[in-house]
Amino acid sequence: MSIYKLKINFEEQGKESVELPIAGGESVLDVCHDHGIELQHNCGGVCGCSTCHVYVTKGMDDIQEISDKEEDFIDRAVRPRITSRLGCQCVVISGDIEVTIPDQSEFLGH
Repeated sequence: MSIYKLKINFEEQGKESVELPIAGGESVLDVCHDHGIELQHNCGGVCGCSTCHVYVTKGMDDIQEISDKEEDFIDRAVRPRITSRLGCQCVVISGDIEVTIPDQSEFLGH
């Protein structure tokens, strides 16, 4: 199994970027969850909502291709961009990636 680097940046003020190992076939959501990084996942990480929305800033070619279902949920996300993906579907296949987690504070309590 190959191990790559996942760099996570945060939009939220005062949060430092972190670099973590991510195995081929593992999702950004899994790595966040395993390391105590808050990334909402109301549907349990099964591509059934848009709360684990992230921006991929590097390595878009190193993750699984986007599905139609995922695109539909990204359309409902807060401030989607062309680089938006869902953390649960952002599965590494072949290299280091970098993501930015949008400010999660607006989801808390919903």
